[in-house]
Amino acid sequence: QVQLVESGGGFVQAGGSLRLSCAASGRTFSSYSMGWFRQAPGKEREFLAAISWSASSTYYTDSVKGRFTISRDNTKNTVYLQMNSLKPEDTAVYYCAATLGGNFWNMRAYTDWGQGTQVTVSS
Repeated sequence: QVQLVESGGGFVQAGGSLRLSCAASGRTFSSYSMGWFRQAPGKEREFLAAISWSASSTYYTDSVKGRFTISRDNTKNTVYLQMNSLKPEDTAVYYCAATLGGNFWNMRAYTDWGQGTQVTVSS
């Protein structure tokens, strides 16, 4: 089990950038693949990106491919989501999550979740 705390959310104008961080506690962070999800008001939580435990593989949903970059630093127990060219439709609460395996795009594969951080993009 890992405890996850997101940070870095805030207000930004369209076209701007933010970098989200997700700090994990626990000695086994490097064993987990990590994912980022988001949930907009009235919508289901959606998969954005995932990174394998070794950072050798990354995966993105089409809507963020080329704009968002997921990375991790296992020495700091932290996973990041660099978000560029932000759009108003990116406005949502962003969550990081940890999984030991399974289909990375499926939120049910993730066993541990952070509390979320709000991102608001103004037009």
